[in-house]
Parts: sequence; structure tokens; C-alpha cells
Amino acid sequence: MCDYSLMGMPNRLAEEGEVLVTHRFSTGSLGFASPSDLCKTARPLLARSRGFWSILKENLFNARRTNTVAALCIPPGGRLILQGIPTRLQRDLNVGPAEEVSFTQVTASENTYRDAIRFRNGQQILLQKLHEGQRVKVCDLSSAEAFERAPESSQNCSSLEVERG
Repeated sequence: MCDYSLMGMPNRLAEEGEVLVTHRFSTGSLGFASPSDLCKTARPLLARSRGFWSILKENLFNARRTNTVAALCIPPGGRLILQGIPTRLQRDLNVGPAEEVSFTQVTASENTYRDAIRFRNGQQILLQKLHEGQRVKVCDLSSAEAFERAPESSQNCSSLEVERG
């Protein structure tokens, strides 16, 4: 649902129809975040000095973070539309620039990255291998088999266009 490295972060379950972006959290891990949460935190972070000493002070002395971005979790089997797939990944995975994917976990092992996405062609990639800033639209959070649904179940994501919000 959310990689082990994001469990200490504020988090919540994503909602169907929601547009998310891949974001590098303070733990160094890549996960999903709400663009609106990122906009709320961008201004205060830019306004503050972000030099070495301020970052060290913030981390060592556990300074209060009032604008922490929440990690958005997706259950295994959730369906997403992944936008802006880089050309190299398109070539390596034999996919297009936008694809419907299924969210999965590759292992149950602790202390290891396990969140991944599976393409319709069976190719799979760890979430950590995606690029920061990629957009996804949440189609369905059901844990049923993602690609064995009737066509009418794709109403939320009948188009590969992700709304800009």
C-alpha cells in the first residue's frame, strides 16, 4: 500500500478519480502525493533558507513541520492511468506514453521497496524507478484482478488523458 519508508510519514488512502504525482519524500523514497498538497508546501519551503545548516537543524532537532506532504497509498490491485512515461521506459517496457497499470507489491519482505506497477503486457517496475513528477489518475481502488474486468468497469478512466488540476 505504501512502502515501508513512507510509513512514518503522514499518509492516507487515495480516492478514485484523484490525480496524483510521484514525489520524493524527505525519507528519499518516491511515492504518490496530491498536487494540491505540494502546492501548499512549495511556497513556505521556498521562502525559507534551505542551506545545509537549516536542513541539518530541521532534521536533528525535529523541527515542527506544519506543511508536511501526505503520502497517498493505493491498495494492491488498484488501477491507475500512468502519464508521461519517459521514452527510455517506453522502449524498455514496450509501452506507450500513457498506460493503464495495476498497483502491486512485489514482496512481503520488510525493509525493502515493494510497491510496483504492472502494465497490461505483464511488465512490472518498482515505483522507485519512476521519474519524480509523473502524473497518475486513480481509476479503481478495488483489490480484484485489475485487468480481468468487464469493459464497463473502466468508466472512471475510459480515456488516457489525465486532467490537469
